[in-house]
Amino acid sequence: MDTAALVQLLPFVAIFVLMYFLIIRPQQKRAKEHQAQLNAVKRNDTVVLSNGMIGKITRVEDTQVMVEIASGVNVPVVKSMIAEVRTKGEPAPANDKAA
Repeated sequence: MDTAALVQLLPFVAIFVLMYFLIIRPQQKRAKEHQAQLNAVKRNDTVVLSNGMIGKITRVEDTQVMVEIASGVNVPVVKSMIAEVRTKGEPAPANDKAA
């Protein structure tokens, strides 16, 4: 490969490297942190759902959580729809059938 072709390719390589460090890498880091946050949710945590609703987790399962969105109103929610964990609750005992 001659020098002229290498000089023409250099801006494209530089743009790709810049895009990786400014866009792709931070997005991967955020996704990893969000997944760790979802895996750590427990009862009594206050969460914000992806649709903007705020509720308290009353039950945790493998792929779903039960969220109390109003007094006595519990709805099942897929864990991946939790956008943010606002307040960490007190450590709660294991899930029981009464909850």
